[in-house]
Amino acid sequence: MRKLIILLMLVGCLSVSAQVKVKESKTTFAREALQPYLDKGSLAGAISVFYNNGVQETCCIGYSDVAAKRAIGMDDVFMECSQTKGFCGVTIAKLVEDGKLSLDDPVSKYLPEFNELWVEVAKNDSVRTLVRAKNVLTVRMVLNHTGGFPFEISAKRNDVRGGGWSGGAPLRQTASVAAASPIMFEPGTRELYSNTGIDIGAAIVETVTGMKWEQYLKENVLDPLGMKSTWFWPTDKQLATQIHLYETSEDKPAKWLEENPWQQRPYNDSHVFASAGAGLWTTANDQLKFYKMLMNLGMGDNGVRILKEETVKSILAVTTRPKHMGGYSLGLSAPVEDNEEAWFGHGGAWGTNCIVNWHKKQLRLWVVQVSGPQPWNDAVSKAAEKFFANSVDTKGVDAFTGRTK
Repeated sequence: MRKLIILLMLVGCLSVSAQVKVKESKTTFAREALQPYLDKGSLAGAISVFYNNGVQETCCIGYSDVAAKRAIGMDDVFMECSQTKGFCGVTIAKLVEDGKLSLDDPVSKYLPEFNELWVEVAKNDSVRTLVRAKNVLTVRMVLNHTGGFPFEISAKRNDVRGGGWSGGAPLRQTASVAAASPIMFEPGTRELYSNTGIDIGAAIVETVTGMKWEQYLKENVLDPLGMKSTWFWPTDKQLATQIHLYETSEDKPAKWLEENPWQQRPYNDSHVFASAGAGLWTTANDQLKFYKMLMNLGMGDNGVRILKEETVKSILAVTTRPKHMGGYSLGLSAPVEDNEEAWFGHGGAWGTNCIVNWHKKQLRLWVVQVSGPQPWNDAVSKAAEKFFANSVDTKGVDAFTGRTK
């Protein structure tokens, strides 16, 4: 018993030592770039993180709620919108790694309703011309936006209000409606950005695992990484810390928006369904945990391995599309060719973005909630260039790199 207790204590110590310590750079490149926009009111608030091999510049500037003068912070919740897609990509990658599916499997192997698809080749006021699809729709196609599906299915659109979501739909229902509707081109021949395709990918996860996609995500990604503030239904307590949405313009003060038609209040009641295309709420601190895991080739900063290094390198950090269609992997924007200058990641509709470079162990995270132009983007990019060009003093940085062979 004594030996067992000692062993457990050693394991606990190893677990604690695996926590990566970040050294603050003490630079202010992002703050200097953003201050003029904050001073004139065009920017309500923003979070910027630059990370370079253990050294990090963290900038929280302005407000989550301008009217209340509530300062923006790393634990304030926000809609990450399309950044959710990368989470679906990771769940698919886990199943590929476990040998439970192949990216080149027909979607119909898991969702039989996709056995026969029809392509809309012409349309006028009274007639739609359809032909039966010749190409087999594969898992990789729905995850990299080459399946031919529209941005959203009809059941999730609210065209009466001029566009937007009517509240969503269950993932399996989304897949069934998509299968019964005409697609827009032969699978695998073009690319068209589509929430629908990513939701179909999540429905495949449900079939393979026998679990709700969001529950599989929670048990296999969110909980292991310690992402306790990330979920599809933020609590009322979390919403009290919400980073509010603001309408922006080039030369006028930012204007508070109660909601955008694409994501309508209330945010956490029974009309909200989990969507793999754009549904998660999160915080900047939680986002760092996810993207640092990708940067570390599958290993979280807490020492928990989510994916094997080779899995991340082969199907997440580089494109899965045919070469002539540009770069996109599985729910993540990714380069066509992998090299030391290659970054991958994703952005969201309200201006959020995070990209990583696994070769150099670098990361850029950006959090705003805006509808409209972002005139500060060039200034932030120049600030990032200054940070990464700055000599990095890694003295005192934890020796743990987050990678194992």
